[in-house]
Amino acid sequence: MKKHIQLAAAILGGVAILSMQQAVAQIAVKGETVYTMAGNPIKNGVVLLKDGKIEAVGANLQVPQNYKVYTAKVVTPGLVDAHTSVGLAGIYNIPADQQQLEKTAPIQPELRALDAYNPSEELVEWVRSYGVTTINTGHGPGALISGQTMTIKTSPEGFSSLIDTTNMIAFTLGSSVGENYNSPKTSAKGMAMLRAELQAAQAYAKKMANADAGKRPDRNLKTEYLVDLLNRKYKTLITANQSQDIMAALRLAKEFNLDLVLDGGAESYLLVDEIKAAGVPVILHPTMARSYGDSKNMSFETAGVLAKAGVPVAIQSGFEQYVPRARVILFEASVAVANGMDSDQALASITSTPASILGLSDRVGSLEKGKDADLVLFDGDPFEYTSHVCAVLIDGKVVSEECK
Repeated sequence: MKKHIQLAAAILGGVAILSMQQAVAQIAVKGETVYTMAGNPIKNGVVLLKDGKIEAVGANLQVPQNYKVYTAKVVTPGLVDAHTSVGLAGIYNIPADQQQLEKTAPIQPELRALDAYNPSEELVEWVRSYGVTTINTGHGPGALISGQTMTIKTSPEGFSSLIDTTNMIAFTLGSSVGENYNSPKTSAKGMAMLRAELQAAQAYAKKMANADAGKRPDRNLKTEYLVDLLNRKYKTLITANQSQDIMAALRLAKEFNLDLVLDGGAESYLLVDEIKAAGVPVILHPTMARSYGDSKNMSFETAGVLAKAGVPVAIQSGFEQYVPRARVILFEASVAVANGMDSDQALASITSTPASILGLSDRVGSLEKGKDADLVLFDGDPFEYTSHVCAVLIDGKVVSEECK
């Protein structure tokens, strides 16, 4: 039975949109400017999409017959949110839709984001409509080790768009931990607890490697994930905002050879040289995050300061204590541009750089042949407040076509 496809075209906000009930397999996207993030912007660029992948990218490419054509002022890769709790933290801010932090114990690396993620959560659709096509989501800040993060597309197809069940394991250093648990109450105690757990994991790994199976300890799920961290199977995502906590994170990573990603980083502008020397990327707090608590000394200029110093920086949507629970990285990057960040670096901070930090550069973050066909179509400069996202494609399918 043939599936009906409505081919009525509508011009909305400068973007020619084909409204259809089912996305077609072959699409051509034309942009007055196409930012591939793999080279210089292309004027009068064309991106050909076939079977969910990018077939070709270039200037004034000939569009084959039977390709459906979309046109836009500006075309970018799908946006990549390097750290969020969308899908675990729900839009209504009620206990029933808040799954991002388990408060029964301060160290729980075995908690899988996969087991709490709701692909039908309204926040997923909301961020998708603003161009976010890939998210690294999971357990949020507030515990010494709160659990795991997962990477998934924001596609309406839900779990079929899952990329990786475990990308990172999330840590937190700072005062929020003491607010949620009886222990630790200070940063020094928190670090001591983490070091003890990691040392125990080292001992466990040695015992598990014993050739005599009878002398191996019983399996311990929590410790196994810490061993995987020590083996750099997973990245260590440490939320630290105050300078002393950032330095503690760097020391912990050096002591245990962790694959560290610094998260939050409100006072990272004070430690640019140290962060750069450690070779650590930063998933920075939302530019417009509220400045209180450990983040009281945050600055609108931090993203630009880090990027100009050569520190890989991604801007995240983060986690909010109030409805709607998530920020939009497009807007956060726009404010960073208004406060000194180069526009090309800002676009990289929500496309190619987070893709690299997440280990997904072979699939997302740039428009190149063979990569996933994730695109955002704008009716103007993405960082201009009068511009709109007018179409979003994930894996070559149109998933949003309302100018917002």
